Amino acid sequence: MSDVGSEDFDDDQGYLGEYEGDRNEAGERHGFGRAVLPNGDTYQGMYENGKRSGQGTYRFKNGARYIGEYYQNLKHGQGIFYYPDGSKYDGSWVDDQRQGHGLYTYPNQDTYEGEWLHHQRNGQGIYHYNDTGSRYMGTWVMGKMESAGEFIHLNHRYQGNFLNNNPSGPGKYVFEIGCEQHGEYLQVDQDRGDAEEDEIVSTMVLKWKPKSVTGLSLWTPAKEPSSDGEGLASADEKEGSKPPTPDT
Repeated sequence: MSDVGSEDFDDDQGYLGEYEGDRNEAGERHGFGRAVLPNGDTYQGMYENGKRSGQGTYRFKNGARYIGEYYQNLKHGQGIFYYPDGSKYDGSWVDDQRQGHGLYTYPNQDTYEGEWLHHQRNGQGIYHYNDTGSRYMGTWVMGKMESAGEFIHLNHRYQGNFLNNNPSGPGKYVFEIGCEQHGEYLQVDQDRGDAEEDEIVSTMVLKWKPKSVTGLSLWTPAKEPSSDGEGLASADEKEGSKPPTPDT
């Protein structure tokens, strides 16, 4: 299950099926109960005036499972959702959606911990890449890296602004040897010929333009370095060094 939503895992909102448990004076499900729903899902937990409210466990017939808080039949509060593909979300829910602070573990064991809004990574958060050990710390907007962020690798890190999951504009590479390379990422045209029609096709690629090398300094991503100098790496060497796209 990706983290774009859980629309395929909506709880059955019906009141039919088998039920065993407490009821109120009006005959509504109220208190603790167990239900087998018409679609084959099961729920065990608390009810209030006929609706799931409070702590409960909902098991989907496809293998998914939610353990947590409900309010008015909706996942609301703290809860853990186990998806059939092995991914898991542990955190805050609002009106049946991941919202607030939460930890999502993906099938490839990547993780994201931070803020969510309407099922999307949104706000401040940390994405950890399991295969490489790299991680991104910074701002997210509707599932994508945006604005100020820091991409941390084994022996160096990149600090700057991001746009649509890619570094954009002024930034700097910070190396463990005790120096920084300032520069900026630019979108540049890359022309390539078409073998059949011999036409020039223009595509945009991301390139790093080094500007200066300094000692370690406080990170100020909004300011572009004003001094010129030799870089630690050329634009060609930095081409293609943009961070990998998070698992969606």
